[in-house]
Amino acid sequence: MSDLDPMSIGESDAPPIDEKPYKLLFEANLCIGAGKCAAVSETWSLDFDTGIAVPETYFVDESSVAENVDAAEACPAKGGAGVIHVIDRRTGEEIAPDPEGTGEPSLEWSRE
Repeated sequence: MSDLDPMSIGESDAPPIDEKPYKLLFEANLCIGAGKCAAVSETWSLDFDTGIAVPETYFVDESSVAENVDAAEACPAKGGAGVIHVIDRRTGEEIAPDPEGTGEPSLEWSRE
């Protein structure tokens, strides 16, 4: 497994957990530009110049977590496993897409 801890990414500039308890991790290098995330979530847009999705923010609260779960689950990249990951900052569990059903972050760089 990589030495890079998904829970540490972005935390130095993060808002307090009680304000924004969810983190979005995005494997931009694996984005295929399908735009399905932007179709289901206001957090995401597709940059037509680069062909890559762009998040408005990497930290969200309860009011927008459901649409970001939808975006993560709609992403067809990585054979449907997706490149958008919604992580509960309080527990470190991956809420979506969680293809293995374990709650472990399913980022390519965090796997063996």
